[in-house]
Amino acid sequence: MPRQTVRRASLLACAAAIAWAQPVLAQERPIAFEGATIHTMAGPTLENATLVVADGKIRAVGTDVSIPANAERRDASGMVIMPGIVDTHSHIGSVAGADRSSPIQPEVRAMDAIDPRDSSIAKARAGGVTTANVMPGSGWLVSGQTFYMRLRDGDTVEDIAWLWPDGSVMGGLKMANGTNPIRETPGFPTTRAKSAALVRAAFTEAQAYCKGDRKTVDLGKEVLCEVLSGKRLVHHHTHRADDIMTVLRLQREFGFKVLIQHGMEAWKVADELAAAGVPVSNILVDSPGGKLEAQGSRLETAGILERAGILTSLHSDDGIIDSRLLFREAGMAVRGGMSRDGALRALTINGAKQLGLDDKVGSLEPGKDADFIVLSGDPLSVYSHVMETWIEGEKLFDRTTEEGRLMAEGGYGAGSPMELAHHHWEAAEAEAGQ
Repeated sequence: MPRQTVRRASLLACAAAIAWAQPVLAQERPIAFEGATIHTMAGPTLENATLVVADGKIRAVGTDVSIPANAERRDASGMVIMPGIVDTHSHIGSVAGADRSSPIQPEVRAMDAIDPRDSSIAKARAGGVTTANVMPGSGWLVSGQTFYMRLRDGDTVEDIAWLWPDGSVMGGLKMANGTNPIRETPGFPTTRAKSAALVRAAFTEAQAYCKGDRKTVDLGKEVLCEVLSGKRLVHHHTHRADDIMTVLRLQREFGFKVLIQHGMEAWKVADELAAAGVPVSNILVDSPGGKLEAQGSRLETAGILERAGILTSLHSDDGIIDSRLLFREAGMAVRGGMSRDGALRALTINGAKQLGLDDKVGSLEPGKDADFIVLSGDPLSVYSHVMETWIEGEKLFDRTTEEGRLMAEGGYGAGSPMELAHHHWEAAEAEAGQ
């Protein structure tokens, strides 16, 4: 085969491989998944049940539902259906945030540094993630605004954004304490006490600004005004129990809404967190080395928080935990004493509640968005796989396809446009040489 023909064949093959990641046609008629085990996260588990979706919404779910006459009927016997995972702390999309110019940079927006075509997003879908709170790093006291991502296929970051009712992009504010923001760089704190003092000063200045005429706009203070008004949630990276208590003191002083992120020693102050009504986005790792302040990590943490009545979610912090391994983390939580139902809620409805999205996603109920996943078996079994991921009634991941297997099983770089092009170029060259 002439090289020019090989090149053309390779490009066509690459285009076909990438086309799967583009938006598909809107759902044209209802689809009924019949005979499945369904974890609705809104009630007891349903056996031999049916899920009906249409126009991107859940229309019916139960053991005795009316299936529209024009519905496409799918046999889901032996399969498990549940809401898509809401990952409350992720770094997919090649996200970035603040720079070294200052320890407090609320004006920085994660959305301005997210690549919606990054293969990490497709990999997260392969793990069942349908919504993610994508955050800047934690090397700053305030590293910028987070981005609530709906893992659609999209060409621009706006295509994959969750929106507030006023049409603006949803997100919180990433803050951190402990050792991460402490450094010798000029302007940065070198002690925990100075860290708290700088944050306290920033919010005190913002209080005065918010009450003023605001004719001269300060972008950073505008964001802090959104925090102080309760519109924007603080996502606070913190590990040690004493650092968690510092966050609770600041929260009492300024009245902002806060979600503890990581909380590896949250088990030590569970009663204090429960009394304050502060939720926790927890991470469980089975190899807790790496930093001294994570030495108090325990597999029992999520279970202790659950029993204390604290709204608890589990997150990936991708790539600390690969987004495709969140069910493994849930299994570890159960091993540490969390209930099975609690672990599944920690992946779904609890995270949706923490992000303020529970009226749309997190459970399978009529009227909610059709964000769900289909598994081959028990979600907490190592032998089960996510087979399909659906977002707004569109199937965006299918493990049975070549591309789906690549996203589900591939390692670093798998699925990137250059890797796909190289893979299909090699295939075309091999075919030409036969």
